[in-house]
Amino acid sequence: MKPQITVITLGVDDLEASLHFYRDGLGFATEGIIGKEFEYGAVVFIQLQAGLRLALWPRKSIAHDTGIEVQTASATEMTLGHNVASKAEVDAVMAKADSAGARIVKPAHDTFWGGYSGYFQDPDGHLWEVVWNPAWEQDGEQ
Repeated sequence: MKPQITVITLGVDDLEASLHFYRDGLGFATEGIIGKEFEYGAVVFIQLQAGLRLALWPRKSIAHDTGIEVQTASATEMTLGHNVASKAEVDAVMAKADSAGARIVKPAHDTFWGGYSGYFQDPDGHLWEVVWNPAWEQDGEQ
């Protein structure tokens, strides 16, 4: 299997609130909620970079589709990393997330490994790390 991820789906409790946070608060472009005509079909797709989308889908719809009961959510299951080009950009993204209604879990700070990062949670508790990694900058990555 060639490792390739094309969609990251976040389970949400309130699709409208999540849409508002990501579209109106963070400024992510999206068509909004589609699939409302189908039971368990309402979903939001957000184009990230080429070949990768973020999907927001109600947790009850994921449970229905998979046959697995809705579980207790845990913020420590995974994080989403948003790498930027500078410390100032980390601060700007964290401020935007804060003004969008995110819960700032760990304010931006110098890391033990030489970078700079902070964490916030979206309305459903999903953790985002906003990070500047100087090693990746030297490698031409971001």
